[in-house]
Amino acid sequence: MTRQNGQTALVLGATGGIGGEVARKLATRGWRVRALNRDPAKARAKAPEFDWVQGDAMNASDLMTAAQGVSLIVHAVNPPGYRDWEKLVLPMLDNTIAAARSVGARVVLPGTVYNFGPDAFPVLREDSPQHPVTKKGAIRVEMERRLELASHTGVRVIIVRAGDFFGPGAASSWFSQGMVTAGKPLATVRNPARRGVGHQWAYLPDVAETMIRLIECGDRLSSFATYHMDGFWDADGSQMLAAIKRVANRPVKTKVFPWWMVPLAAPFVTFMRELKEMRYLWQEPLRMSNERLVAELGSEPHTPIDEAVFTSLVSLGCLPTAQDAEARRSVKADH
Repeated sequence: MTRQNGQTALVLGATGGIGGEVARKLATRGWRVRALNRDPAKARAKAPEFDWVQGDAMNASDLMTAAQGVSLIVHAVNPPGYRDWEKLVLPMLDNTIAAARSVGARVVLPGTVYNFGPDAFPVLREDSPQHPVTKKGAIRVEMERRLELASHTGVRVIIVRAGDFFGPGAASSWFSQGMVTAGKPLATVRNPARRGVGHQWAYLPDVAETMIRLIECGDRLSSFATYHMDGFWDADGSQMLAAIKRVANRPVKTKVFPWWMVPLAAPFVTFMRELKEMRYLWQEPLRMSNERLVAELGSEPHTPIDEAVFTSLVSLGCLPTAQDAEARRSVKADH
């Protein structure tokens, strides 16, 4: 039983990858976790440890009601299926800002590298110029601009920027939708990386732990505090692939990701549209400096890559659990 610390957090997007991971870690730290969802009964069946409340982040009144009595709002929400993303994302954030201002809560936002264009490569720092080359990147820049403006009027903000997510719950990610096939035994891995081009990954539990440690810094942080994570740096585009092969403990075929197919499928498949727009992030190396984060926390939370990849593949149904694997080995040994 976790001892309560007297504080309540409102998590928007608690059924998603990063929102769910932050919510679980907050609960283990003694926070009361309130989660907004359009179908709270369904959400409660999967995560009964949270206080699920009926509401929609697009509805300012719903969000304001849910925020009463909270000291933290985790804004990790996206439109269902990413439909109408460009129309809904900013209004949802505006509702969060208004609610945070009303109740005096801090806002935590998972950031992205979409804010940056190639002019800022190869090393990204918190103060690197943000000249996005995509529509999604421009919206991300605007989100952060609005949060920074809000920080000048009393709303405290933390933004943690990380590489491509992978890990339990990261269903809409390059790892789960581009490299492997969720729900099927691991037999083939598609590598989207260009030979010799580095790429930055971020394991969801490490990202969530980083956010929690920053939240625990309290008012020691600036009113608008942004931090970059180093995560897992794949220096030449082959190391993530190698880690997958190591933990698979079985023959795994490797293929080059079929980039030629993306433009053909983009008009019909939302994820393919995402891939098409973000391909530039795979064509040049970019790495975020975590100097500011390390200066604040002393170190960055970091799960060993093989452990992180194994856990991710098990959660996706691509590998058996460690217990299942041991049971299978025992059966084989008996025969």
